[in-house]
Amino acid sequence: MTTERTDGRRSAAAARRRAREQEIIAATRRLFDERGVRDAQIDDIATAVGINRAIVYRHFSGKEEIFALTLVSYLDELRGALEQAADGVDAAPDRLAAIVTAFVDYGLAHPAFVDCAQALMRRTGTELLDEISESALFRLGRGISSCLRQLSTALEHGVETGDFHVAEPALLANTLYASGLGALQLARLGILVEEAAPGVPTVGQISPDQVRHYLVTSALALATHPPA
Repeated sequence: MTTERTDGRRSAAAARRRAREQEIIAATRRLFDERGVRDAQIDDIATAVGINRAIVYRHFSGKEEIFALTLVSYLDELRGALEQAADGVDAAPDRLAAIVTAFVDYGLAHPAFVDCAQALMRRTGTELLDEISESALFRLGRGISSCLRQLSTALEHGVETGDFHVAEPALLANTLYASGLGALQLARLGILVEEAAPGVPTVGQISPDQVRHYLVTSALALATHPPA
């Protein structure tokens, strides 16, 4: 009986800890969506949950880990959006176009996702290992890979049908993800810089629709006619 009570208390404590962690991540996500990534501070997160910052640090190794696990919540949603976009689309080019379009639409609707993803991509692997626990890094990797799998599966399908000629689908999927994040930042900025004449810069405008079209067209081109 004593062992059962002890196990029960441990299970209850673990459940409370998981619930608190989810509460902190949800609060961080709300702050990201309302203020942006750069303006979200640990004190703000703690206040939003109704706890002090010391309790936040009991659950997470630091700000980078909170950001990483908040990104996981975005990635879980993104994976669902990509799966839904690909569902029932048989033609390989159409499936890839649908997935890239869904990625762009999600990024446009959730600017904080783009900021959070880019902020973590600027860190080296060594830095992330120093600042984020192994379990959190595993969850982050699983979140990213589950989204990339939607792209690589579409590319592999295209190779099987003869529509695509891609030697390394995983590499192209990673490239499309990284370049897509950069293009989404361009869509948000809405500014296109070019030369009006040698040495004379000019600024034009670019719309989200143009960025979406460019990313879809580029993905199809890279899958159909990859560089030598």
